Amino acid sequence: MLEKVLIANRGEIALRVLRACKELGIKTVAVHSTADKDLMHVRLSDESVCIGPPSPTDSYLNTPALISAMEVTDADAVHPGYGFLSENADFAEQVENSGFVFIGPTAETIRLMGDKVSAIEVMREAGVPTVPGSNGPLDDNKDRTLSLAKEIGYPVIIKAAAGGGGRGMRVVHNEAALLKAVYVTQTEAQSFFGSGVVYLEKFLENPRHVEIQVIGDGKGNAIHLGDRDCSLQRRHQKVLEEAPAPGIPDHIRAEVAATCIQACKLMKYRGAGTLEFLYEDEGFYFIEMNTRVQVEHPVTEMVTGIDIVKEQLLIAGGEALSVTQDDIQIKGHAFECRINAEDPITFLPSPGKVKLFHAPGGNGIRVDSHLYSGYTVPPFYDSLIAKLISYGDDRDQALMRMQIALDECLIDGIRSNLPLQRDLVRDAEFQKGGINIHYLEKKLGS
Repeated sequence: MLEKVLIANRGEIALRVLRACKELGIKTVAVHSTADKDLMHVRLSDESVCIGPPSPTDSYLNTPALISAMEVTDADAVHPGYGFLSENADFAEQVENSGFVFIGPTAETIRLMGDKVSAIEVMREAGVPTVPGSNGPLDDNKDRTLSLAKEIGYPVIIKAAAGGGGRGMRVVHNEAALLKAVYVTQTEAQSFFGSGVVYLEKFLENPRHVEIQVIGDGKGNAIHLGDRDCSLQRRHQKVLEEAPAPGIPDHIRAEVAATCIQACKLMKYRGAGTLEFLYEDEGFYFIEMNTRVQVEHPVTEMVTGIDIVKEQLLIAGGEALSVTQDDIQIKGHAFECRINAEDPITFLPSPGKVKLFHAPGGNGIRVDSHLYSGYTVPPFYDSLIAKLISYGDDRDQALMRMQIALDECLIDGIRSNLPLQRDLVRDAEFQKGGINIHYLEKKLGS
């Protein structure tokens, strides 16, 4: 069992990790920038260390400062939350080389899954269904590139192997535009990610975004916790998620989940992770693996009863999985609305002082947030300020509870996307279930 964990993140995820640590009797160290001295988890942790000015590169992403904080507080492990550090192989490696435990996969696994080309190779080996594509990087042979695209079938999408966050991707609808698009994407990828390696995939026209939650103990054992639908997105950023994904036949769920477990066993995956898929016409197509806990993990927790963060901590402490696959039962339905400090129409960030925050409640309602009345949202970080989660015996009940909870939620002093979320949960098409990843952008005209 771990004795003291340094929480290397901020906001609601830092508070979430702190709660799990407290439940297990693990002492906590909160690191924070000068802008975050009044954060809730900083107030509640056993120890706190200021590691730098507001800029993330000088504080939360400063590896030497984080390792130094671990040394001076005698912490034995670090939890990176989600964000850049959680999938930074160099950080994981430096932590482990310094004699501490990184709460997450090994650096080798992070690198393997961080490169989309090698990730797809691993998944194919395990039998995980993948998107038809070039099965490796494009080279300088223009005829080969043209031939591959013709074989895959237009439209195709060019993707940077090291890409993420919606960058390094370009859709091509015909042969005439292909080669120029490849060159532009390679240049963009080199600029943003330090690698110009790109590959080709079939572009699915109306897919849903469905992902499968997995947990492994690093010893070759792994389980899945079902799936979630994260199709309601804007500019590749998720807005609203639910579990389980509606309208997918049970036998198809079971088949793809079994392949995910096989992949995790082959990798001897350690900790929590998510395999992301595009889903179209009853087919799953692997796109990438996130080697961390996700923002939307609560919806899975609600329908399975499994505390994912607690499992991360236990596994990092050397323990085996506390449950088997047979123990996992999906019950009911859950939604999560991401509440951001941003204008609901323009999406411009809206930092400032929260004059009033009232969290909703009632049966089946969970609020994960670091907000409190009088708290000042700083302008330096991600705009996520709360996650509102509802649970019900079925999808209709969970959705009704979410509608009521959103109406109850009050945030005064700053703008938030609450009006957008209230509109979305009453949207006729969303209420039916099964909308595709383009729906929100078309609805918003953005």
